[in-house]
Amino acid sequence: MVMYSSRRTEVQVGDASRLFEGRRLKLARQLVGLRKNALAVRIDKSPTAVAAYENNTKRPAPATVAQLCLTLGVDPGFFLPGPNQSTTSDSVPHFRSLRSTTQLARDQAFAYGVISGEVGAALERHVEFPEPDVPRLSVDVEDESSTLPEEAARLLRKHWDITAGPVGHLVRIAENHGVVVVFSPAQTAAVDAYSFDDGYRPTVFLNPAKEDYYRQRFDVAHELGHLVMHVDAEPGSKVVENQAHRFAAELLLPEDELRDLLPSKADWRVLARLKETYGVSLQALLYRSRALGVMSDVTYRNAVTYLSSKGWRRREPGEMPTVEQPSLYPKAVEILSSVGMDELSLARESRVTPGIFRTVTARAPVRDDLFLESQEMESPDGVIPLFRRNNDEPGT
Repeated sequence: MVMYSSRRTEVQVGDASRLFEGRRLKLARQLVGLRKNALAVRIDKSPTAVAAYENNTKRPAPATVAQLCLTLGVDPGFFLPGPNQSTTSDSVPHFRSLRSTTQLARDQAFAYGVISGEVGAALERHVEFPEPDVPRLSVDVEDESSTLPEEAARLLRKHWDITAGPVGHLVRIAENHGVVVVFSPAQTAAVDAYSFDDGYRPTVFLNPAKEDYYRQRFDVAHELGHLVMHVDAEPGSKVVENQAHRFAAELLLPEDELRDLLPSKADWRVLARLKETYGVSLQALLYRSRALGVMSDVTYRNAVTYLSSKGWRRREPGEMPTVEQPSLYPKAVEILSSVGMDELSLARESRVTPGIFRTVTARAPVRDDLFLESQEMESPDGVIPLFRRNNDEPGT
């Protein structure tokens, strides 16, 4: 570990103009949910000029950099090259439903993901993370009958040496194998969990509004399925999502262990015991029972109808454990803080605002006033900005 030196030079707009990195402008624009033409209007430039800035074919003047900072809520240093220089254009995030998620919302989520990689790369200058260790087993994304999703889940269990029986703390297991797990900002809950691998590290983004321990575990397993099977696949199709569901079901509820344990009828006491043992929801167990042919389609539908009538689709009965929390980034921040590297300094090194840094490195969803000023930044498309200067924050 490297001891921290407090010497630091503030980046001025003139410096940012000379060292301007267009990719960073694109990230900042996407984070606030603006299209190029909308940003052009706000800084009194043409969309062509904005495109030229983002493509690095033209450098903005210092005055323009100042306008960009005010409009996008960033410091001049944001526009310098970030610590993660991986190529992001080839990676495609796996969102649950492309039809219900706007392109702007997806761009926001992806930009947040790239920014989280910048934060991670900055932290890795000082701490050592586990090497990424995710096996790959590409599947035919048009083949609905292939058993490869189940084989991929068994491959992951074997590769990660997950012993027979219930899977333990799945987030911790993933982090121990170099997968970054991060909560998204609270305002992006509509996007749901998603994942991608942009060349920095395979990363899973958790839905910050999902306080259901059981469903969150299934989400993590689902996203791991994408990382194992669909790195090069187009996201969002029904087949692709179903393959990830099947992967998650096999990972958490292996067929050879569960087939003889699952009830053929909706025996709620048996299902409740299995839920507690394997850390999955009643709905997941019903889904698994039908998928394995233990439960008939009619019995399954009746069980789901009963479950809905009791309100259990929203909240199942029984105590709800605290959702699994990420620790890779939070622990790194704690370690660095103990040797004198404070949060503000790490945020600057990551080229992000303190608010974004805290959100990316938090153990739990950040619910403070990070984006309270979003109303005045709201785009005509109704997309909620992620990235906004908070005048009360030090260093912003």
